[in-house]
Amino acid sequence: MDILQIIVLALVQGLTEFLPISSSAHLILVPILTGWDDQGLAFDVAVHVGTLSAVVIYFRKEISQMFFAWIDSLKGRHTEDSRLAWGVLIGTIPVGLVGLLLKDYISGNLRTELVIAATTIIFGLLLWYADWSGKRNRDEHSLSIKDIIIIGCAQAVALIPGTSRSGITITAGLMLGLTAPAAARFSFLLSIPVIVLAGGVETLDYLEVASVGDINDLIIGALISAVSAYTCIHYFLMLLEKVGMTPFVIYRLLLGAVLLSLYL
Repeated sequence: MDILQIIVLALVQGLTEFLPISSSAHLILVPILTGWDDQGLAFDVAVHVGTLSAVVIYFRKEISQMFFAWIDSLKGRHTEDSRLAWGVLIGTIPVGLVGLLLKDYISGNLRTELVIAATTIIFGLLLWYADWSGKRNRDEHSLSIKDIIIIGCAQAVALIPGTSRSGITITAGLMLGLTAPAAARFSFLLSIPVIVLAGGVETLDYLEVASVGDINDLIIGALISAVSAYTCIHYFLMLLEKVGMTPFVIYRLLLGAVLLSLYL
């Protein structure tokens, strides 16, 4: 991999992991536009480590409070933070189960350009509807178990390429009455165990093929991915109340249209 390929792919991973615009659609387009070969599993693992470190560092205070509150909850002392921590764990169960049961089917049958184009458009319109119709008067601490299961099931739908994990979980949160920043914060917290699981699966897959990559490429990719993801989280949360979801909806519709024009 040359340095330009490393920079572009790491930036794409770092930015699209948390914006509601579908990382899989972008990772399909990049090699088409550049003619690059597949970057390989080792690089995928490295940039996942980068995005994971970004969200953990950004929410380090909240995560610390949630962790110690969760420990206390095991002793019978429950707080808002402990309930949120349990919510993140419970909300991860659906995607874990669906991933185990349908991983091979999804990778073998749904990773097509037309599926990605269709889901990019359909779930973009659903995001627009949720943004337009949501009550927006709740924060993430108000989520009930039922709400969390709904958001968790929505996250499982994101295993279909083009859906966007952050997009569909934010959509579900908005439909449940969360403010946009609250829906985004819960989506980002919910991403932590999912990225750990996805990175773990990719690591196991990589160990099976056991090819040796350039460690410098992996370190550079992880660092760029981490910095771009951290910056993305910061400005996305800061601008949400001002710009809403409309710019991302428009972008998704345009991206879906480009994919359809290329593959229909």
